[in-house]
Amino acid sequence: MHRIFVAALTMVALLTSPFAAAEKTYTIRLAETWGPNSKILGETPRNMAAMAERMSSGRLKFRIDSSNKHKAPFGIFDLVRNGQYDMGHTASYYYKGTIPNAMYFTTIPFGMITPEMYAWFYHDDGMALMQKVYEPYGLLSFPGGNTSNQMGGWFRKEINSLDDLKGLKMRTPGFAGEVMAELGVAVTNLPPGELYTALERGTIDAVEWVGPALDFQMGFHQIAKYYYSGWQEPNAEVQFLINKKTWDSLPADLQEILRVSMRTAAYDMYIQSTHESGIAWSRMTEDYPEVTHKVFPPEVINALRDTTNRLLDEFAEKDELAREIITSQRDYLSQVRPWTNISDKAYLDSVADQ
Repeated sequence: MHRIFVAALTMVALLTSPFAAAEKTYTIRLAETWGPNSKILGETPRNMAAMAERMSSGRLKFRIDSSNKHKAPFGIFDLVRNGQYDMGHTASYYYKGTIPNAMYFTTIPFGMITPEMYAWFYHDDGMALMQKVYEPYGLLSFPGGNTSNQMGGWFRKEINSLDDLKGLKMRTPGFAGEVMAELGVAVTNLPPGELYTALERGTIDAVEWVGPALDFQMGFHQIAKYYYSGWQEPNAEVQFLINKKTWDSLPADLQEILRVSMRTAAYDMYIQSTHESGIAWSRMTEDYPEVTHKVFPPEVINALRDTTNRLLDEFAEKDELAREIITSQRDYLSQVRPWTNISDKAYLDSVADQ
């Protein structure tokens, strides 16, 4: 009897020891907005998962479902909030209809470029304000990668004046869509997998997606020949959403591993997007010389900027939290942009002919 009692105590000690606890694994179910073969965007959550699994020695494992599996590319917010998935990889401005204040954490027209946005997130108020928006829904949100400055879109016809925008059918999401709608554009937001067919069939006249790195594989250049530089997404931050119950269930060391993996994968996406866009634009200009790069005329840019500022002022007046976020972004931009102007901008301007 004594031996049985000692053996039982030994077994209990082993099962409750730190070594046994350290062996417990956690499987994280992640839903992404993107399709199964999405370049860069779809690679980012997989890079994150691979890093987290390695750093945790297999204690963190992931099951990633693309939009063809869960059938809700713009429903990631609800899938994670309701506990159907533990995590999501998506863009916050897709959910402005449900939580309007989420859209500011993807981008704002005429706002911060990518390094400025990351500085606001990690060294100013950005992360705290983002959590303030998502906390009531039982969610945590983390920067999930940036495509950098996005192009203004592919257009079937040249845009020479404001009149050319009136009645134009265009896919463009988020706040930019509201601005365009104010100027007479018929705005729609279609899932990525439907964009080429919609443009080909004339369901839309123009499409804004990302930039050469992702646009080239979509084939828009085969249909629309005018490729405009952007105004609407000077940076474009996607996000990792996490159900707070899932987060709280993880030991502190695994939370930190997950946090570091998300941040590293987000940075990798930013530099990969820069690299791939350079390659894709070079191929596009060589293989499709009929593609014409354009910038919107001053009349259009000025109208877009004025409309953006007016709508932001209206949002800030109606909602206290919106006012807090908009004021924070504006104040931070006024602080950091003078440095950007005398550093990166001045450098590019001074070597423009090289």
